[in-house]
Amino acid sequence: MQVSVEAGEGLERRMRVDLPFDEVGAEVEKRLQQLARRAKLPGFRPGKVPMKVLRQRYHAELHQEVFGDMVQKTLYKAFEQESLMPAGMPHIEPDLDIDAGRMAYTAVFEVMPEITLASVSDKVVKRPVSELTDTDLDDMIQRLREQRKTWAAVERPAQAGDQLSIGFVGTIEGEAFEGGTTTGFKLELGSGRLIPGFEDGLIGAAVGETRTLDLTFPEGYQAEHLAGKPVRFEVTVESIAEPRLPEVDAEFVKNFGVEDGDVERFKADVRRNMERELKERLTARTKERVMDMLYEANPVDLPKALIQSEMRTMVEQMRQALGGGQMQLPPEMFEPGAKRRVALGLILGQIIRDNEIKADPERVRETVERMAASYEQPQEVLDYYYGDEERLSSVRALVMEEQVVDLMLEQVQVEDEPLTFAQLTEQ
Repeated sequence: MQVSVEAGEGLERRMRVDLPFDEVGAEVEKRLQQLARRAKLPGFRPGKVPMKVLRQRYHAELHQEVFGDMVQKTLYKAFEQESLMPAGMPHIEPDLDIDAGRMAYTAVFEVMPEITLASVSDKVVKRPVSELTDTDLDDMIQRLREQRKTWAAVERPAQAGDQLSIGFVGTIEGEAFEGGTTTGFKLELGSGRLIPGFEDGLIGAAVGETRTLDLTFPEGYQAEHLAGKPVRFEVTVESIAEPRLPEVDAEFVKNFGVEDGDVERFKADVRRNMERELKERLTARTKERVMDMLYEANPVDLPKALIQSEMRTMVEQMRQALGGGQMQLPPEMFEPGAKRRVALGLILGQIIRDNEIKADPERVRETVERMAASYEQPQEVLDYYYGDEERLSSVRALVMEEQVVDLMLEQVQVEDEPLTFAQLTEQ
């Protein structure tokens, strides 16, 4: 076969492959002989159809069949011969002229870009650092108490933090609108559930009192037909309840798996979980900073095929995260993220090859053990990963990314950035 390659725009290549027509003809004749032994045509006994008849009927069809097989047989040989690395499945343009004895095709595809990594010695990476404090622990326990708060009816006027049961009628230009009327609606003042001004307008209201609230729907309101419109609500307070937080006692901690009710053990468990989360957040934030630096320092000409493939993957991931079903998501909204993912994948791959990075078996084991620690049966998780090479390879890939981060931190200028636990977990 003869192969020639033309460069197109950017990473596009057009590779023409001329197939040896004598080999094609020989293969067609071979298949005709095979067909002759079983062919059935009207007026002939099975296997007795004359070769001339078979050739007239199946000649073109067999050439097409052989051509398809020859494309599959020669395509990747041609890539190897020309030292080409396609970035996706090529588009095949056939060029067949049986009478002229010509059988060829042109494969149109993009090649993987050549990446020359930039020096990062002059780059600065801000590495977040943080330590867990007793105040952080107290704040977390307070949040856990608030998650299990109860409500007690009170006779006083409403104040921030109270839970109100209300009924209201909403009107626009004097006309009620769909969804604007209800009773028995539970509302915690300060939650921000309703439009701006609604909750503030009920501060100081008493049970049985009706207040008129003249407000405006936000411009970006989810119900587009209401967005930006002035609205009047007549709101009646049906009941007022104040929050009651549980004491941190034996009964409380049993709700969190401390069966013996030991409060100090509960606090130690909470601290341990927070320390694990803090470490994970610091690692993730540092990795993000390093990836940002690598992405900015190494502009890459990206194959469209890889971007499109990544966009489809991201669409499916989002669809599954939203519960699956037939939800249609526009792939274009994922294009910036897809470009970043593809670029970083190529950059990391080049760093790994240039530095001959292999996944450290001890770090792989530590990673799996860390993942298993949050499960009731950690050994089952270990067996799950170590019992399947494909599953374990995904962990190895994660570990190699971490090793790349470590390598980059040795090469760049690192500035520590102190952050609190709250800053790390709220951002």
